[in-house]
Parts: sequence; structure tokens; C-alpha cells
Amino acid sequence: MELQGKHDMLPENTHDEASRQMYVSNLKLHLANHISPKLKSTYQKTINLNKNKNLFPKSRHEVRKVMNKESSYQIWSSLQRTSQEMKQDIQSEIAERQIYVLAKKAKTIKNRSSLGSLKLNKKLEVPRYMSAVDIHCIPGGYHNELIEDDVLPGAVYDPGVFLYSMGRMGAYNEDMGKTIISFIKEKYSKLNPKKILDMGCSVGHSTTPYVDTFPGSDVHAIDISGPFLRYGHSRAKSMSKKIHFSQQNAEKTNFKDRSFDLIVSHILLHETSHPAFKNIMKECNRLLKPGGLMVHAETPEFEGMDFYDQFILDWDTYNNNEPFWGPLKEINLKQTLNECGFDTKFFFKNVQQSAIQNEYAQGRTKLFQGGDFGGAGAWFLFGCKKN
Repeated sequence: MELQGKHDMLPENTHDEASRQMYVSNLKLHLANHISPKLKSTYQKTINLNKNKNLFPKSRHEVRKVMNKESSYQIWSSLQRTSQEMKQDIQSEIAERQIYVLAKKAKTIKNRSSLGSLKLNKKLEVPRYMSAVDIHCIPGGYHNELIEDDVLPGAVYDPGVFLYSMGRMGAYNEDMGKTIISFIKEKYSKLNPKKILDMGCSVGHSTTPYVDTFPGSDVHAIDISGPFLRYGHSRAKSMSKKIHFSQQNAEKTNFKDRSFDLIVSHILLHETSHPAFKNIMKECNRLLKPGGLMVHAETPEFEGMDFYDQFILDWDTYNNNEPFWGPLKEINLKQTLNECGFDTKFFFKNVQQSAIQNEYAQGRTKLFQGGDFGGAGAWFLFGCKKN
């Protein structure tokens, strides 16, 4: 798509491919702006009819039972799933057409300069919570490799995120990183991290802003996907960003105790199981220096939302191969952090996404007011400063 920020690793589109991308984008916008708002009216009418029967949903799960019977919701949900599959189909076709070209380009860029590093571990076992389903309907998931030195999953994911969010995460999909940085600048202005770790970095969308904001810092980024890291390393080098990428599981890394001043993640945790979540928090505690800061960005918290909005935001759990999306909201974060060794003050905060300051993203966000994302885009940040 022409509005996405360009870099050397981004797959090239033909005219027809770009048209198909725009069709999917406009279909998603139509569903969000014209169909989704009507579903809430249908729900409210159904609830009013049930008043005399004292049938009032007491959770998003009970709302789901009501709405699953409504033909309008069934049609919307089916089209939502179809639009997601269409998005993955077109992005996969574009990247697969260039699979060998992109793999060769990644090698060329990797050898172009000494910026950053890339360490892969072919023996690393992919956790079942990642391998059991094709996350987000991406064929083969994030880690699948078809050829030697494959970068295909990264080449599918990079433009796919831009298309999925319709540009609301900024030209380089870096909004989550910038949002965390804005939070740090506001609440922890004296923090000047010398060593930073991004857990579950994917292709490094949210990692690059830390390089710019904290010049001279030692920025590390880990992920379980070799293809993501190959793509991300070459992408970062093509953008002149010095990042050290390594293939590791965030539950147990090879870094030494007390290695980092700042540890971050960006929508990593809703793609992990409950035991993995605990392991990751314990690992953060082990890796943080005294006085170090931990900040995790996630999808909006359900607390404070009405049950219908919770139900809509929970759609991905049941329909988009994101089985841990909703269950993450059931975790008692404060209690879990205590159990994982943190005994300091925590923060739990819904914040506006930074990308809405961008004119294009702001326009897209306005289009979603009252749509299927529950209004203007926001992230839920949680974490603490270690004693």
C-alpha cells in the first residue's frame, strides 16, 4: 500500500495487488462504520424484549450467547472473518511471489554494514501455544519456513499489520513503541536506559523508536520466529537502526541476571498461555536491574467497559485464532506480579495511541468512532519500576 512507510525489505506490489489490498481495507472500514454500530442497536432491542423475563447478561460471555443467535451478528462475524482471510491471502500471495528475491535481499542488506546483530537458534522449540494454531489466520503461523533463510512470514506480517490497522499505527507500524516512550517521558522522565530489551519483537516495528529516543543505548530484541528476525534485522539495517536481534523464548532467555534498565513488550502477552505469562514476568524480574523499568503494552483492558463492548473486543478470541486474547483479561495482574517477585508499586493504565497525532492515522481513528474497536484506538500499559 502506497501510504505505508517504505524500506528496502518491504514487498513490492503490482497495480492489481494494491487494488486488492485497498478492497480489503475498505471492506473492513465498511464493516466497522456501517454494520458494527447497528449490531449494538440489535442487542439493545433484544435486551429490552427480555426485560420482563429478567434476562440481563452478567458478562461478555452471556452477551455472546445472546448475539450468537442473531442473524445480523452472524453475517457481520462471517464477513469479519472473511476480510481477515482475504487480507492474509493477498499478503501471502504478494510475498510468496517474491520469496527468493526477498531472501536474497535480506542477505545483501545483512552484509551491507555492521549495524546491530542477528543470532538464530534452529534448535529452539516453538511453544505449543504458538504452534497449535495459525495465529491471526497467518498460514503456518509466525515461524513457518518454506525455503532456506526464509523471511516470508515477516514479509507477510509487515504490510499485513498496516492493512489490518488501516494505517492507525503509523507509517512504520511503530505506534506501540512510541506510546510506551511517551508514557515513560511523562511518568519516568529521569530514566535514561543504557540497555533495553524488547520481548516478542516480531519484525521490530515497535523496537526502532527506542533506538531514536535513547541514542547510544544497547537495544536488544528477541522473538521465537527465525523468519521474523531475519526480516526484522534486515529491515532495521535498511533503516539505519542498530538493534541486536536474537531467537529466544521470553519465558527463559540466555541473558545474565540484572542485565537491563528497561524491558518492554508490545502485544506479546495475549499470544501466550497463562503459565507462559507467569514465566515471562519471572524472567523480567530476573533480568531487570534495581531501579529498572518494565512496561508491557496490550489491547485495551475490559475493566470499566460495558459487557457489550467487551464482547465485541473479544471477537478475536473465538474467531481470529487468538485463543489467549480474552483469557489474558481474566488474569489478576497485581496478584500475579506479586507472585513473580515484584513487590513495588504497579501501574495499570489505558492510554491513547501516539499514532493518532499523525494526520492520516487520526482520520482513520475518527472513522472507527463507535465501530468494532470500541472507539478511538488505545493501549493498555502495565508494569512497574523495580526496587
